Amino acid sequence: MSLHLSSPTTSSLTKDAAALQPELTQLRHALHAQPEIGLHLPGTQERVLAWLDGLGYELIPGKGLSSVTAVLRGTAEVTGPRRTVLLRADMDALPVQEATGLPYSSRIDGAMHACGHDLHTTMLAGAATLLADRRHEVAGDVVLMFQPGEEGHDGARIMIEEGVLDASGRRAESAFGVHVTSALAPCGTVMSRPGATMGAADGLFVTVRGAGGHGSKPSTALDPVPVAAEMVTALQSLLTRRIDIFDPAVLTVGVFRAGTQRNIIPDTATFEASLRSFSRETGDRLERIVPELIHGVAAAHGMTADVEYRREFPLTFSDSTEHSTAREVAVDLFGDHRHVTMPHPLAASEDFSLVLEQVPGAFVFLAATPPGADPETAPFNHSPRATFDDGALADGAALYAGFALARLRKAC
Repeated sequence: MSLHLSSPTTSSLTKDAAALQPELTQLRHALHAQPEIGLHLPGTQERVLAWLDGLGYELIPGKGLSSVTAVLRGTAEVTGPRRTVLLRADMDALPVQEATGLPYSSRIDGAMHACGHDLHTTMLAGAATLLADRRHEVAGDVVLMFQPGEEGHDGARIMIEEGVLDASGRRAESAFGVHVTSALAPCGTVMSRPGATMGAADGLFVTVRGAGGHGSKPSTALDPVPVAAEMVTALQSLLTRRIDIFDPAVLTVGVFRAGTQRNIIPDTATFEASLRSFSRETGDRLERIVPELIHGVAAAHGMTADVEYRREFPLTFSDSTEHSTAREVAVDLFGDHRHVTMPHPLAASEDFSLVLEQVPGAFVFLAATPPGADPETAPFNHSPRATFDDGALADGAALYAGFALARLRKAC
């Protein structure tokens, strides 16, 4: 059973979400002006709790982080086992100095909601209201996961350890997440795909150990700098010669450090890299062959290397059945013309992948490209000039609520 465009439930979702637009815009602007980074977001948590107050949710603040878990017990008749759907929004900002010039720009120096998490938080808050108003239609339980620390702080893992997946008293049956983009498509376009949706992310940390000396006499030293540079080049060749071109990987060296003065050969050279892959097989292969290459290059020059290969975030994988539900909801709410099936995954990573490793679900994108901007050239997420259209807020709230209603109806 699925929602249909002409059903009162579906049509009223978009209408009621649109009615919330002024409040949603106000909340989003308040969050944007006061961004918080990492796991501890007390101001953001306070605003979320204030919004949820009086809506009838069971509220569970985080212990090791400023998260909010909210549980809604639906009152619709359930004929089979009672089910739970989880909806997730991340809340943290980035260490970016905002350069948008917006009237509600960040008031915190060096912090900005450059990835749209202020929109996600607002959208899920809006969905909380929509679902509370439809409690009699909710055929099971809904868990809202307001998560700090998505931007590299392991927030999802901590919330999982604190029990978010079982917050209703039973393991969530399915999970859905939404992420806005400041470009890629016109505002209001829903983008999704079954299977690999975002890349896995690994970290590589290398220290090449040589022997320092005078810059005028390199033959009496073991210079680690050209060896580390050779490794960087060799790693790029590795991707094209040892990895299947139809199951690719991306490697970027973002940190390279060595030395204190131009005429001193240092003892060590270090570099750090980010690796992205789009299948578990390629991720496993990279973990094996990358350290092999680094140790081999070091040995060829009579040196050693310390190598740490860190598996950080797994592939974000949308289950085909759950993706079908997400796509049905998007089409029923907004029409087929506003849904796009993505031809390939995004190379960026997401810690919602940790939820999807344990609970089947889907992750979708909602374009929030600002008015007048070209979706192909507008500053993208994480840019200090990235801006997002408030007009996407009501759509996101309706999407979140629609996911929960549709999935629980299918389970009846």
